[in-house]
Amino acid sequence: MEKYKILSEPLTLKTIHRLITDQSQLELSQEAVGNIQECRDYLDKKIQTQKEPIYGVTTGFGSLCDTSVDEKKLGKLQENLMMSHACGTGETVPHEIIRLMLLLKIQSLSYGHSGVQLETVQGLIDLYNHHYYPVVYQQGSLGASGDLAPLAHLCLPLIGLGEVFYDGTCYTGKEIQTKLNLKPLKLKSKEGLALLNGTQFMSAYGVWLLMQSKKIITIADLIGSMSLDAFNGRTEPFIEEVHAIRPHAGQSISAFNIRRFLENSEIACQKKRHVQDPYSFRCMPQVHGATRDTIDYVTKVFETEINSVTDNPTVFPKEDMIVSAGNFHGQPLALALDFLSIAMAELGNISERRIYQLIDGKRDLPPFLVAQPGLNSGFMIPQYTAASIVNQNKTLTMPCSSDSIISSQGQEDHVSMGANAATKCYRIIENVEKILAIELFNAAQAMEFRRPLKSSSVIESIIEDYRREVDFIHTDTVMYDKIKKSVEFIHDLENGFEISSVWQV
Repeated sequence: MEKYKILSEPLTLKTIHRLITDQSQLELSQEAVGNIQECRDYLDKKIQTQKEPIYGVTTGFGSLCDTSVDEKKLGKLQENLMMSHACGTGETVPHEIIRLMLLLKIQSLSYGHSGVQLETVQGLIDLYNHHYYPVVYQQGSLGASGDLAPLAHLCLPLIGLGEVFYDGTCYTGKEIQTKLNLKPLKLKSKEGLALLNGTQFMSAYGVWLLMQSKKIITIADLIGSMSLDAFNGRTEPFIEEVHAIRPHAGQSISAFNIRRFLENSEIACQKKRHVQDPYSFRCMPQVHGATRDTIDYVTKVFETEINSVTDNPTVFPKEDMIVSAGNFHGQPLALALDFLSIAMAELGNISERRIYQLIDGKRDLPPFLVAQPGLNSGFMIPQYTAASIVNQNKTLTMPCSSDSIISSQGQEDHVSMGANAATKCYRIIENVEKILAIELFNAAQAMEFRRPLKSSSVIESIIEDYRREVDFIHTDTVMYDKIKKSVEFIHDLENGFEISSVWQV
């Protein structure tokens, strides 16, 4: 298997998507090896020659920054730091996020400004390459000084502590090292701080969420197009000329997608009695497009972050400087994650409104999309479910970044709360998938009432595949399993996208 060399190129979402898809292994490039070793050698010499205290290297942490530590105990200081900071709680972090945390921590340490040993970075690479998943908890990080608690849990297995999932079983860190005949890493000065300081929890979530969002936004265009045709909507609002005179990039792309998805639809081509459609149909390019532009902005923030050094203090061997600063502060990520949360929640918001329009007995569609409404409730309650999820998303869009709680005896007096913004956004995006799945359920049902007219070849192909999983509803039946299968169908659609269509459309 070909290995990916760390620092061989800047990390992008597209590169990470390829690494995940190909299950590529990692190794350090010669540049990374040189960077790491040069910085460690410099730090070892500095400790021997400098009498003034160096924060986190020869002192305690946080508000204990003025407390010096005996040189003989510097390794123990770092070990104590890792143990004392492993205070996470709540649900465990999904394995796909853990894998990204490892990748991003390796990347950040490899620039040679952190002072870690080569063995330490190689230990993280071993976890990544052999699919070991340290148990990390979602709650506990303030998003400054970085993601201390989650990163402590991520790195505890390096010193034989913590817990690790391997091959479907949970082991202690010590059991894993015994099982694989590995020796616990002996930390040197600053290493615990370098491992725990950083934004890799927030960054890993953000990268995952952006990769999902780039798929979901195109699926929203597709399912919205299906609903528009099922509603017998007009296509004039999507013509190129309309969007050329308000040329937001995302708006233009969504309009193009809708035109493409509805091309040669018999339903779309028939003469319409109505003059215009509700906003949830007519303004899809404007609403979906705004979300698409938000995704583009947030991508730029995160692609900057994942190619950065975010621990503290920062070591500059060539300049002979060790600087205690604030690159661990997650404010850029917290703001971007809150923005992404709002933008993705709006996809669910407008989707639910299209669901409602489809069941409302308009445009020759039967009330609740069944042939005998009254005797049958039909699709009445799936809309309730979608509305309930939309309400939950609206409560989750309250920004985390607008809050800060003082910590560490006032030394850390402003924090980003970006970690909570990340986990909250994860929940929102899961919810949006469910709402879109319910819209698909309704749109496919409504389309059958347009027969014998057909939609476009793209949409008819989607419906044909969907009908292998979910049947047309003639009379009332149990619905929850149909919704579950619709969610699974959405996931299959996401996974079935060609990479080019995800990143360029």
